[in-house]
Amino acid sequence: MTIVVGYVSTKEGRAALDRAVEEAKLRGRPLVVVHSDRGGSGFTGDNAASQEATLQGVRDDLAGSGVDVDVRGLVRGKEPAEDLIAVAEETDAELIVIGLRRRTPVGKLILGSNAQRVLLDAPCPVLAVKADA
Repeated sequence: MTIVVGYVSTKEGRAALDRAVEEAKLRGRPLVVVHSDRGGSGFTGDNAASQEATLQGVRDDLAGSGVDVDVRGLVRGKEPAEDLIAVAEETDAELIVIGLRRRTPVGKLILGSNAQRVLLDAPCPVLAVKADA
């Protein structure tokens, strides 16, 4: 069983990653970090290099965390929610951690489509983390 976290290079993504590390330590579980990009014609070699640099930064940041970490950059033409759910199923995840951004009062009525999809379709509990303001 694993802890799976959806990661993007934002303060929300960092908050989710930090909390996922805490949960992995608490539960004594390995951590799988998933960064998903749909790819397509707009995904260039520069995008791939940037993504790999970001993921290497995550690997470097977590190297001394004491947690067994698997960092995955996925470019499979799927929505991030689909990739996150697929990895959770593949790794028999105990928990998925996602970051949420602050929303306006109207925006609070409807979560982001990826967050909503993960919350509704995940094969395990989901922890939604808000970043500090």
